[in-house]
Amino acid sequence: MTLTPGIIALLLSSALTALMMAYAAWFGIRVLRRWDLRSGSDGQLRLERRTYLVSTLMANVLLFEVLALFLFIQTAERLHPLFVGAMCAAGTLYVNPFGYPALILRIALAALAGLWLVLNMLDNRAPDYPLIRLKYAMLVLMAPVAMASAALSWLYLTGLRADVITSCCGTLFSQGSAEVKEDILLLGANMMRNIYIAASALVFVLGAVYYRAGRGPLAYGLLSALMLPLGLYTLITSVSPYIYELPTHHCPFCMIQGDYHYIGYLIYACLLMGSVLGMGAWAAGALRALSSMEGGPEGPRRTLTLLSLCSFGAYTLVVIWSVLSSNLRM
Repeated sequence: MTLTPGIIALLLSSALTALMMAYAAWFGIRVLRRWDLRSGSDGQLRLERRTYLVSTLMANVLLFEVLALFLFIQTAERLHPLFVGAMCAAGTLYVNPFGYPALILRIALAALAGLWLVLNMLDNRAPDYPLIRLKYAMLVLMAPVAMASAALSWLYLTGLRADVITSCCGTLFSQGSAEVKEDILLLGANMMRNIYIAASALVFVLGAVYYRAGRGPLAYGLLSALMLPLGLYTLITSVSPYIYELPTHHCPFCMIQGDYHYIGYLIYACLLMGSVLGMGAWAAGALRALSSMEGGPEGPRRTLTLLSLCSFGAYTLVVIWSVLSSNLRM
């Protein structure tokens, strides 16, 4: 089963990402200890030249890591016919104990990678690289996550066995199941919808204020980060039954199938982009060092804020359309 093209690509990319992150972390420690732009020493010049190479390589590696999250989900979806009991990616990920932990770490790594790419873009706009230490400190912190993600992905993908009977999404994501407690789903149905509506309204208000006046960067950045887990939880507990037109079906994976027009990919991409760009907008406006940026920090701050709001808006519109166009009434 490891000869499947998607699995081969994921195994190779995970190994490459782990190796590159390990090297970037080692080099990042050198940058944190020795970087001094005021120095004209040979060591500083060599360090500056090396940062061009490392930053370019990591930008490409982390961009692919963001895309690899969707490749991981799509590969799990394509493999589900090979396992007895699996109806979608939910069953494929449940084949062995490493599937869902690998997915969670990939989501976290993709969000961090997206934020790093935004910081790298901002840093390259300034002549004195004001975010160089923050970028490489972040790489040092991301390296263990990337290595753990690669290890779990390797254990999961190489441990897939076609003779294993797994569970379907109706068993894993339904009220009364052993894996997802009924009170959690009821909490989502009764409370999370209202919490999400309030958070969505607040994020648009804070985003508008931040876009126009530049005030409240930390509040908008934190709320943008919170919207990712909150949006995923609300999608599973409150919105997915309307997409499937089945009140007991809460699967987060069936919506990426052709029967539902692959709407899940659009939903997840918009939510991830909104959160990452929102955190990037906070970084663009909150750090005083960005005053050396070409054109000042106002341009990137406003652009990132607008893109973040558009992503959250697209996610909200898709959710509202899914609910209003559904034949299910609850």
